[in-house]
Amino acid sequence: MVSLPQEGMKRYKAFVTYDGTPFHGFAPNPDVETVGGKIRDSLEKVLGKETNITCAGRTDAGVHAEGQVISFDAGPIDEKQLERSLNQLCSPHIGIRSLEETDPTFDARFSAKSRTYRYQILNQDYPDPFLQRFVWHVHDHLDTDSMQTASTMLIGEHDFSSFCRKRIVKIDGLKTEASLTREIHSIEVTKKESNIIEIWITASSFCHQMVRSITGTLVDVGLGKTESYTITSILAEKNRNAAGRVAPPQGLTLMKVKY
Repeated sequence: MVSLPQEGMKRYKAFVTYDGTPFHGFAPNPDVETVGGKIRDSLEKVLGKETNITCAGRTDAGVHAEGQVISFDAGPIDEKQLERSLNQLCSPHIGIRSLEETDPTFDARFSAKSRTYRYQILNQDYPDPFLQRFVWHVHDHLDTDSMQTASTMLIGEHDFSSFCRKRIVKIDGLKTEASLTREIHSIEVTKKESNIIEIWITASSFCHQMVRSITGTLVDVGLGKTESYTITSILAEKNRNAAGRVAPPQGLTLMKVKY
């Protein structure tokens, strides 16, 4: 349920980009530096009061964003001045692309219709030190055609237990496993350049490590370790051990959130 701003407060949204390399994920954590913690602390420094933020996607440690969206409540503010102040305080690894007042019912997480992630793979013999923060280096040749064929079997609504970590939640005071059913709208495996392979995935939402697990499995298909037609049986097993490895975090970027 989306809460409304308290009396005298307004709701704001901001589009955020960041290099996730130095951070322990997005979610604020008092023991380590996180993207959300850095933004929240900067907001509180400027606004002079405790501020809670909501994000569209709680990215893991080392994962990046070009199109992250956050929402928060504050009193009437000079939006451009706050944007400039946040960029000064959050640089060099976080940038606030825009900040504006929004509808009081807007929630960065619950108002989102879909999220789009991109995973980048450097597919060549030697590593590239200028790209290593943003790609997974796979030196053996990948067959992108077989990867695309396999990916189409994931489109639609499925139980993605084979590609996600199980999570325990409380419902009416009772502990139960969270649903891992998600709907993937599209997957594209493309070659941006002769040595850069990109996997683009859009879904209504994602469970923990879902994109990275899908990527690891598709890479196994591309390497010839797994046949493309086995994706259907991997889904049916609903067992994390049935799918491939979890791809490393640095190749993953949250690109866009649709509202």
